[in-house]
Amino acid sequence: MKKDRILLDDEELDFVEDLENQNVKIKEVNEAELKKYSSYAKYTNSLNQKKQTTIRFSVSDLAVVKAKAKEIGIGYQNLIQALVHNYAKGQIDLKL
Repeated sequence: MKKDRILLDDEELDFVEDLENQNVKIKEVNEAELKKYSSYAKYTNSLNQKKQTTIRFSVSDLAVVKAKAKEIGIGYQNLIQALVHNYAKGQIDLKL
């Protein structure tokens, strides 16, 4: 199994070094701040969840997508998911 390397910027490297040398000051968090940060974390987590949906394709379009997915070695649902994600992020344009 290949291990992924984590790339850190200079600020992150400084923080890791301070953490390892125990030069990190811990700030007390009051109850209001804790609730606020907790709600931020829940919202961020909710954005990464997946929701099942149903969509209808023409038989010919689906056959083409399945063939292209097989060519690149991924499942057709993963290919569709990647296409939607890239469109949502503005990385691909839709031409009608």
